[in-house]
Amino acid sequence: MDSIKNLSLLKSSLTSLKRGKLLHQKIVTLGLQSNINLSKNLINLYISCEEIHSAELVFQNLEKPLDITLWNGLIASYTKNQLFNEALDLFDKLLQFPYLKPDSYTFPSVLKACSGLGNLRYVQMIHAHLIKTGLLLDVVVTSSAIGLYAKCDLFASAIQLFDEMPEREIACWNTVISCYYQNGQFHKALQFFDKMKDLRYMPNSVTYTAAISSCARLLDIERGETIHRELVDNKFLLDGFVSAALVDMYGKCGLLEKAKEIFEQIPAKSLVSWNSMISGYSLRGDSKSCIQLLQRMSKENMKPSSVTLSSLLMACSKSTELQHGNMMAKNNVEAWNVMISGHVSAGYYLEALAIYNDMKLAGIKPDAITLTSALVSCSQLGALEHGKEIHKCIIDCKLESNEIVMGSLLDMYAKCGAVSEAIEVFDELPERDLVSWTTMIAAYGSHGQAFEALKLFNGMLHSNVKPDRVAFLAVISACAHAGLVDEGYQYFNLMVSGDGIQPSAEEYSCLIDLLGRAGRLREAYAILQSNSDTREDVELLSALVSACHLHGELEIGEEIAKMLTQKNIDDPSTYVVLDKIYASQNKWNEVRKFRLKMKELGLRKKPGCSWIEVDKRIQTFLADDKYFLLVDDVYQCLSLINSDMETCECLSIDSKGDDYYSKPTT
Repeated sequence: MDSIKNLSLLKSSLTSLKRGKLLHQKIVTLGLQSNINLSKNLINLYISCEEIHSAELVFQNLEKPLDITLWNGLIASYTKNQLFNEALDLFDKLLQFPYLKPDSYTFPSVLKACSGLGNLRYVQMIHAHLIKTGLLLDVVVTSSAIGLYAKCDLFASAIQLFDEMPEREIACWNTVISCYYQNGQFHKALQFFDKMKDLRYMPNSVTYTAAISSCARLLDIERGETIHRELVDNKFLLDGFVSAALVDMYGKCGLLEKAKEIFEQIPAKSLVSWNSMISGYSLRGDSKSCIQLLQRMSKENMKPSSVTLSSLLMACSKSTELQHGNMMAKNNVEAWNVMISGHVSAGYYLEALAIYNDMKLAGIKPDAITLTSALVSCSQLGALEHGKEIHKCIIDCKLESNEIVMGSLLDMYAKCGAVSEAIEVFDELPERDLVSWTTMIAAYGSHGQAFEALKLFNGMLHSNVKPDRVAFLAVISACAHAGLVDEGYQYFNLMVSGDGIQPSAEEYSCLIDLLGRAGRLREAYAILQSNSDTREDVELLSALVSACHLHGELEIGEEIAKMLTQKNIDDPSTYVVLDKIYASQNKWNEVRKFRLKMKELGLRKKPGCSWIEVDKRIQTFLADDKYFLLVDDVYQCLSLINSDMETCECLSIDSKGDDYYSKPTT
């Protein structure tokens, strides 16, 4: 009883997931997994932190979950996270559980799950159950049932149920009106909107949004303006949803000045409101205004969506139409540039390249802005061949002297692994700035050419270009990959003492990697412990514990790993590394102990994942993956590569000689 009392006191002080995990550990250790009150608190905590799998494990460890709120909470959490099948499976178990019955809080979540799946069999079964239990008298349950029927296209049943309700609330009216709108029955939506007001129900934001949007789809400006006047007369506070609906309605009906007036009054403009305004100008073919709005979006850090870009494309096509339908896009390079850069900023790199290709097919000559944006897409996709084509275009357009274009070209070759091409571009640069030097150094370092990276870094210093922390990070990382520990340490000290740059976690991480690869683990650990900012940094400690596993350093690795399991209890990687350290030392009791703890906490090792882009398709691979296209060919190729690596002689670092690099300039 004392244990339960102490745990209850700890439970009442829970403020974070981390402390909740600690409590869960304690509960498992004391064998209290079946305690209803403790489990209920844990489930609620995990659900609030969206740790669904952990909540599920707690529930499964209960022999008799005799509290309906446990079931309701987990079903609601499944539904919220779109795990509809899991929600209905748990509901089935509840129906078969002899000690409890579903209540009015169970069914709204179950009905939403049915709606998500469109499962008519469940709809009929639940309807019968609601009639049998009399729960259709509950307003919340009935409102959920109406929404379910409407989304399953059972409008007659939805309206019948709505008409039979002895008591209605605003949510029920909104459900019916919104469902009519979403199914394209805009006249019906407005009809119920009027009926609702006639019965003296007060519309809210959801009601007005659906009603105004219905007017927009019907292009009924007269009705829309009447609703707008009603809002003004009633001094209704316009939220973002109603304002966006008004902008959309006025834009679709061609009253762009009115739409713009409302748009400018929105304090925090949502993506929907931006899209509504751009769409309004697009319908008129006003590509200039669309482009100006896109530029404003960029300044206000609002990323465009596919809807935004589609409206822009439509506006540009309309603005180039002649009287007889011919197109004249010859001089509209600015519009194309906005389209391409908009796709790039939104992360649609393949689409950006497709628009670039369309632009060339249309006979429009790209400028520096066009080519820079296209090169960024190639960099992100690793599209080397496409990048080479753009390089030819740069030469044809005589843009080799443009620093921005050539900098982007250098970055593209570097990120695509074409180091020889990158150095050719670098040598031809009209002027080398810090970014271009750093890009080339990083390219050498990341592709195993450490000596060239060091030589280039020292060349940068002799050129009186002052390195920043990114440049130092590139050269230290190059040293780490080549095992040049002393040189890497010298550059780190030069950064701190010579240039007065205070190392961040990223630089310390690189230094730890440098020392860890060389097995100088105590030295690395001492560096971390000497600095209050790094002493408890989880990422740095994780990097060091991995190095301890690599070199079989049990003492330091065990100390750090135990610290990490307290700091980041739900990260399986630390347990996995510590498990491997113990296994390498034949400490099998410790191995079993950690594997049991991982199992109790529901932790699983995340499989390694890599990917490759082929023919504009991304193919992902998991560790030990055997279920992808051409699997036999891939594994045969891997076998040949492994064989070649084992037989191939590696060049000694010393064979390079002292001419490849010099000591850091102080």
